[in-house]
Amino acid sequence: MPELKKPQSKPRRPFFSSGPCVKRPGWRPDALEGALVGRSHRSADGRERLKLAVDRTRDILSLPPGYEVAIVPGSDTGAFELAMWNLLGERGADVLAWDVFGRNWLRDVFGELKLPDVRAFEGNPGYLPDLSVVDFSRDVLFTWNGTTTGVKVPDGNWIPDDRAGLVFCDATSALFAEDVDVGKIDVLTFSWQKALGGEGAHGMLILSPRALDRLVSYRPAWPIPKLFRLTNHDGILWDVFQGVTINTPSMLCVEDYLDALAWAEGLGGIAGTTARSKASSSVLYDWIDRTPWVAALAADPRTRSHTSVAMRFAETALAEASEDVRLDVMRDMVRLLEDEAAAFDIAAYRGMPPGLRIWCGTTVETDDIAALLPWLDWAYAKVRAGALSA
Repeated sequence: MPELKKPQSKPRRPFFSSGPCVKRPGWRPDALEGALVGRSHRSADGRERLKLAVDRTRDILSLPPGYEVAIVPGSDTGAFELAMWNLLGERGADVLAWDVFGRNWLRDVFGELKLPDVRAFEGNPGYLPDLSVVDFSRDVLFTWNGTTTGVKVPDGNWIPDDRAGLVFCDATSALFAEDVDVGKIDVLTFSWQKALGGEGAHGMLILSPRALDRLVSYRPAWPIPKLFRLTNHDGILWDVFQGVTINTPSMLCVEDYLDALAWAEGLGGIAGTTARSKASSSVLYDWIDRTPWVAALAADPRTRSHTSVAMRFAETALAEASEDVRLDVMRDMVRLLEDEAAAFDIAAYRGMPPGLRIWCGTTVETDDIAALLPWLDWAYAKVRAGALSA
């Protein structure tokens, strides 16, 4: 493979991290000037801003009647763990895992909650497990999009409307970028720093009427830590779903989330944000399909993520080399591109096949993806020869 001439034009915003993700286009720190810094989140003004964040989330997602929204601690991880600790155990559970985070939920169901009746359905990197064998008389847990593998469910048609169990969905790297059918979900979680490029540490928990009924009718056998608590002896803590957070939130982060929501609303809401992500990922996948040295990790094109596009090295000489060699190529490419300020944070997730992972979520500009592609070819050509001859 001949060495290529260094490209001249760089992405204007070379930030392709899969979390925290790039801020919305045009973002500046003065977007936070109205933040209630130094004020209590329990004040009337503080509660108003938090309630506004909850209400605007409900509106932009067009949630079905009866669905409730809460701001919870610990980002998406905290939201999903909170849901598991409060709601699991009433019946058996089917847990689907095909990426690192899905396996985190599986490990906690087995190792921490120690549920007696759990079935695990796992897929190797690049593949979904068999969705047809899931039993919806049980609780079902899955990630809509596997952030670390770039593999998503193709749609929500495999989830029945007349299910008896609850469906738990970690949607943090899918929401605002994939066509998520919220009506198929009873417990939906996401975080500000992935979905809309907001700041970290805060998670969003959305519960259907069926999930709220479970909170009323069922008490787990284990104690619930205060940080996860949604009920007391009187029933559901309804204030949590009115923006009264369990612990102290960052009002700077709240203001940043409101700014991101306003930007998304200006695009036309979910339809607009999803279109942006699909446009960026389409440019990247078109390049992958015509580039011989790289391939999408997702084996089935129907399951290709529109946000976290994961790639493996496909050139025969490198694909047949040792994993250490492929890791060296990945690391050298990433270092070279960072030194050139052409791309930051694009290495494959640890534990995944060596390759690249590029975020194409809604806050990414399609022109930046297009400008990145010659740099990927240049960096690969520059480092591969030395790696294969070593």
